Amino acid sequence: MKFEVLNSETVFKGRAFSIRRDELRTPSGDTTYYDIIGHHGSVVLIPIDDEGNILFVRQYRHATETDLLELPAGTLDGADEPRLDCAKREIREETGFGAKKMLKLGEFFLVPGYSTELMTVYLATELYFDPLDPDADEYLQVERIPLADAFSMAETGKIPDAKTLASLLMARPHLGKFLK
Repeated sequence: MKFEVLNSETVFKGRAFSIRRDELRTPSGDTTYYDIIGHHGSVVLIPIDDEGNILFVRQYRHATETDLLELPAGTLDGADEPRLDCAKREIREETGFGAKKMLKLGEFFLVPGYSTELMTVYLATELYFDPLDPDADEYLQVERIPLADAFSMAETGKIPDAKTLASLLMARPHLGKFLK
């Protein structure tokens, strides 16, 4: 079922996203409005060290007014930036490590009801120290969590971040060799 776009207007354009208001005709002929967040896309990383720990980051998220434990992630610099290039930059900025191996696990829409953001998930292994300076507004604390503990935390509601939960689920079939 496709809706017909009657009009589309950008009402806000920011650094990381824009907001547009679409006027649509529904399949029944009614008119409705949707506000959509336009986003270039992003990456999520599951960095696993040689001991079978996942490198998480804890950071303050102002929208939730709390620190959240999350997988490292970041936004593409623009629509044309290759996702793998973004992943290689973000892992270094957020964890201080590079990865010799990056396996693309898949993609998902973060909140398809109102955003175009498509997240690409990478499993990052064979880590080595290779830091980049974090973004000016990022204050991150890296936390190494054993793989089994990370899944237990996800399954018991101790990780309330949707991208982290979805990414862990996608990674599960690839992680058997890291479980101890």
